[in-house]
Amino acid sequence: MKNVLVIYYSQSGQLKEIAQNIAKPLLENEEVNLTFHEIKLVKPFPFPWNKEAFFDAFPESFLQIPTELEPVPQEILGQRYDLILFHYQVWYLSPSIPINSFLKSDQAKILLKDTPVVTISGSRNMWVMAQEKIKKLLQENGAKLVGNVALVDRVGNLISVITIVEWMFSGVKKKHLGIFPLPGVSQKDIDESDQFGKIILSKLQSNQWDGLQPELVAHGAVRISSYLVKVDKTANKIFNKWSNLIHKKRNSRKIWLKVFYVYLFLAIWLISPIVYILHVFTYPLKINSIKRETQYLQGV
Repeated sequence: MKNVLVIYYSQSGQLKEIAQNIAKPLLENEEVNLTFHEIKLVKPFPFPWNKEAFFDAFPESFLQIPTELEPVPQEILGQRYDLILFHYQVWYLSPSIPINSFLKSDQAKILLKDTPVVTISGSRNMWVMAQEKIKKLLQENGAKLVGNVALVDRVGNLISVITIVEWMFSGVKKKHLGIFPLPGVSQKDIDESDQFGKIILSKLQSNQWDGLQPELVAHGAVRISSYLVKVDKTANKIFNKWSNLIHKKRNSRKIWLKVFYVYLFLAIWLISPIVYILHVFTYPLKINSIKRETQYLQGV
């Protein structure tokens, strides 16, 4: 009997649905004992979000400052697992506060030490730098990262900004104004994610993890946009300065968050299109380095 733990945090329900679909082949196998654990905060974030709370989460999200969580049940902590499926979402180019808080907890060290882990993310589109941060935290907990699946919203960058923000502030997953596509990971991608569960199950049964990631990638588990990687890296440098500044300005935090909002608006709608144009023109000059980087980011 193989013991598998599925860990996730979900506000909208999207990541919970992804977790359930990927785990379906394991759940249906009589030789697998599957346990789900939902990360919960002592003081939950609102959903739908309001504008003040949404931007107030920025500094602590990016700086990876943990908050208090509800404890993991003792019956889960007392079990050793053959595999952990670890699901996370990205907030401000970093693992979300609940996910980061869990990975920095003593309970995570107990569960993750010497345990194979497959990371599974559901995000708007930029996740590569958040995954690098996840890798570091897993390593610090003594986990063995054996696979990664990155599910994203496939529509254009600027369109997805509109649809995701509407979803986060309304709490309703719908076609904005009746003309925009549905926000988030497409239902087709969610429904078909059980294919990754089948691949994971085969490796779990053989206990041979070396070939897992190449097989996942071959089935579309990780798609890389070199343009979005460039934006992600650049924005991380900028967010580092903004988050440290705002976190230190305790008495004038609200004012600086408003300034950051204006900056973010301009960066998304004015700067990112310019970055895209420059990327298109310089792509032929960087094609070899981009291929090497893509190969690295698709691995573990």
